[in-house]
Parts: sequence; structure tokens; C-alpha cells
Amino acid sequence: MKKIVYLLSVVLLILSPFLGEINLDFRDILNNDSMSYTVFWDLRIPRIILAFFVGGVLALGGLIFQIVFKNQLITPYTLGISSGTTLFTAISIVFFPFINISISAIFGSILTVMILYYISRQMNKSSIAVSTNSLLLTGIALSYFYGSALMLVFYMSNLQENYSIVRFTLGSLDTVGYLNSIIMLVISLIFYFVVNFYKKDIRLLLISNDTAFLKGLNVNKLNIILLVLVSLCVGVSISFVGPIGFIGLVIPHIIKLIYKKSADKLFLPVFFYGGLFLVVSDLISRNLNTDSSLPIGVVTAFIGAPFFVYLLIKRTKKD
Repeated sequence: MKKIVYLLSVVLLILSPFLGEINLDFRDILNNDSMSYTVFWDLRIPRIILAFFVGGVLALGGLIFQIVFKNQLITPYTLGISSGTTLFTAISIVFFPFINISISAIFGSILTVMILYYISRQMNKSSIAVSTNSLLLTGIALSYFYGSALMLVFYMSNLQENYSIVRFTLGSLDTVGYLNSIIMLVISLIFYFVVNFYKKDIRLLLISNDTAFLKGLNVNKLNIILLVLVSLCVGVSISFVGPIGFIGLVIPHIIKLIYKKSADKLFLPVFFYGGLFLVVSDLISRNLNTDSSLPIGVVTAFIGAPFFVYLLIKRTKKD
């Protein structure tokens, strides 16, 4: 069954560049003077590549956060990291237009995760483990703060800047050419291989932080490495496509239900199906026969939000 799902997923990825509001003439795809060639090679292929690797990073990043913080509901999105990235991107658009928004996004992401980690450690100095309850509450507080600060930036921006910020916050996979797609491909592969490099250490974290500590693992150092790594990669992803939420929450849980294996054995499936999820969401957003494509963040939120509520209800019943 898993092999059939995997094969169908690969077929869907192959077919996805051919699907869209503009019907392509297959005979003209290899004719570089035709519109079909331009749409297929310069617009759709880069878009599919970007969607797949951004989705993979967000899904695997969510899984790593859940492992580090021992909480199934924690992701870069629910902890306010996406909000921090969005705020600093908006600040860059309005006050520092000469700074590349990727730099601002990465800075906002790393600053937020360091604030979260520092506060949680201060609240729980006597323990090796990070206090997940305090972390989640701190993340919610930071999200509110970032949201208020973002409204202030809106107020201080002009019409053009306001439009740029709104467009960014809704999320978009619009891209022309291969620059962003190639950068995302390289970053996502580095991210995956570094996480896989620490696979044995992560397996110890899955048992417990105390066990990992007794085995000689520097838990705090590993946590910081993983948090900074995820923050960097998520920051770059968000700078390209905007704050797309819930992928890091939905995909890891679905894969755990399907494969029923330890999380350290699910890195590749989570990455692959995270990419597939965003590609499928993008197909939905640009094939609704509307005047313009539905923002990708809207599609993922419609799918992810009900699933998030389901997890909360299920978690409450267990407690």
C-alpha cells in the first residue's frame, strides 16, 4: 500500500507542471519560441521545484521541533517563528529596502528561536529538558507581540509598501526562472543531510533528554544546533514564499500514523510528503478558475487548521 501511494505521488509530481489554467500544447513544450515553452520551463517547473523543497523543509523542520521540545503541537509556526520572520521582513520592506528580505527573514527567525529557548531555560534551570509548556506560552505571547508590531509597521507604510507586505503575508509561490528554486534545493538538501548526520543523537533525544545526557550527549548543544539549523532554513523558505503555516504540524502526524515507526526513521518520508503536500496545495490554488491564484497560505490553513483542532481535542482526551 505504501509503495502504491509513493508511486502515485511520483506520478502526480511529474504531471503537476502540465496542469494549470493555461492549457499547454505538448508539441510546443520543446519549441523555445512558443508560449507553451515559456510557461512550462520558466514558470511551472521552477514553481514546482520551489514548492516541493519549501514543503519538505517546513515539514521536516516541524518534526525536528516536535522532537526537541517533546510536544506534538509545536512547530516553527505555532511557536511564533513565522510571525517573527514576517515582522522583520515587513520592517525590511518599509525601513530598510536596501537589505535583502532573505537576510531580514533569517535574522527574525533566529532571534525568535533564541528568545524562546533562553526564556524556557530560565524558567526551568534545574532541568535538562526544555519546559514545553512555558515555551508554547512564550511563543503565543511573542506571536501577539509580533502581530501588534506588524500592525504598527502597516500604519507607517505607504500604499505600495502596504501591498508588498500583504502579498508577502498571504504566501505565494510565484517565481520566474530558477534562482530561488536552486537556492531552495541546495538549502533543503543541506538541511536534510545535517539532520540525518545527527540521527543517532536524535534517537537518544526521542528516549528522553536525561537518558541522552547519561549517554554522554551534550543535549543543550545539540538542541541549539538543531534549532538554529531549522530557523535558518525556515527563514529562507519564508523569505521566498511567505509564512505558509501548518505543514510542519500536519505532515509529521500523518506520516507517523501511516508508517508507525520511530520519528528518527521518518526523515525522508516527512520531507518527501511535505513537498508533495505543498505541490498539491499549489495545484489547488491555481486551478480554481478565479481571476487570480488563491494565496497558497489560505489553502494550507484551510487544511491545517481543522487538523490542528483535532490534535488538540485528541490530546485533551488522552490527558
